[in-house]
Amino acid sequence: MIKEVQTLLSYETGLWNQGYIHIAGVDEVGRGCLFGDVVAAAVILPAGLVLEGVDDSKKLTEKKREELYDLILAEALSVGVGRVDVKTIEEINIKQAARLAMKMAVEQLVPQPDYLLVDAEKVDCSTEQLAVIHGDALSQSIAAASIIAKVTRDRLCLEWDRQYPEFGIARHKGYATKFHRERLLEFGPSPLHRMTFLSKILESAQGLEQLELF
Repeated sequence: MIKEVQTLLSYETGLWNQGYIHIAGVDEVGRGCLFGDVVAAAVILPAGLVLEGVDDSKKLTEKKREELYDLILAEALSVGVGRVDVKTIEEINIKQAARLAMKMAVEQLVPQPDYLLVDAEKVDCSTEQLAVIHGDALSQSIAAASIIAKVTRDRLCLEWDRQYPEFGIARHKGYATKFHRERLLEFGPSPLHRMTFLSKILESAQGLEQLELF
């Protein structure tokens, strides 16, 4: 029987003790952004492995995430990454797009997992799974997936920033910061902006312009 070694392994330990071997943590990043793809990752770690420093990616510095990204890739049994682009997000909505990205990430895993621990979501597949609220802070496997997804998307943001430097994507990663909203009003949306997300911002701007005419 595998003994629990830390809080972040409590979910995994219970599953290992039930006979599950390949447990995948699954998480996504970019759901709340105004710009760019939504990215998900799935990670299977060896049973009993403790990765020091692995935690919810939002709690870590960029430097620490990059270090842990390399460590996770080196130690994991398998890592999968899924991306869903803006066009698809607009067609099927962000919730379904996030789920699709998660499914894509899981499908890349070799070996395929026999159980999924998912951060507050459900993956559309037949694999047994558990949705864990705040899972990236409670499960090492989900936290590892959150780091892979976050670093992957942040690197994409650097590429997008070179394509559309006026929006400062590398700075705010596509979230609705004051700077981002101001640049949207100044330059208008790019092809990688999620128009369904921008409707309120653009409607508000239109209303202000109409008021200024009087």
